[in-house]
Amino acid sequence: MSEQYSETDAAATAQQADAGAPDDATRELAERTEDLQRVTAEYANYRRRVERDRSLVVDQAAERFAGQLFPIVDDIERARDHGDLTGAFKGVADRVLGLLDGLGVTAFGQAGDPFDPALHEAVLHDTSPDVSAPTATTVLRPGFRRGDRVLRTAMVGVTDPEAPAASAAADSGQVPEGQVPEGQVFEGQAIDGQVIDGDVVDTPADTPAGDPGRSTGSTAG
Repeated sequence: MSEQYSETDAAATAQQADAGAPDDATRELAERTEDLQRVTAEYANYRRRVERDRSLVVDQAAERFAGQLFPIVDDIERARDHGDLTGAFKGVADRVLGLLDGLGVTAFGQAGDPFDPALHEAVLHDTSPDVSAPTATTVLRPGFRRGDRVLRTAMVGVTDPEAPAASAAADSGQVPEGQVPEGQVFEGQAIDGQVIDGDVVDTPADTPAGDPGRSTGSTAG
């Protein structure tokens, strides 16, 4: 009887072991797959960081080099304006400008451009009725940018539109605020020794001198 029980128990144990083996293998496979996915994601993030850092280093180096060329480009443009950009000097100037083109640096700043504080440095100011918004009408020094990044702002003279109130008053013939219309005075203002009481009054421009109506005192009888 005991031998039969032992054989039955051993068979059941073997069956349980055979049934548990696939579960262990499946769990271990899932763990290894998760580890592989984690390592793959970490490596992908590492490659992206390396590429981003490499691109940043290249951009910074290009911008520093371009910044050293800006004063030379300013001299070239001044020589061009004076007609001195000829001969061998012109060849050197073209090569310097070609370096900027190779770095992806472009110049900006033209007379007539709308004024933009992010792109322009205003050093002169003026007003004109010919503009409807602040406009860069004079370019004293061009600006440079590389892509969307501004490396140097343009130095410009800005023309603002005239004050709307002043221009409207001039068109309508109205007297600007603070000025007294011709032939009128305000309360408290003296005319020929006479102080006017009340609001604005008209002055008798054609009243002859010595008119009794302009005397401040009455004649004793």
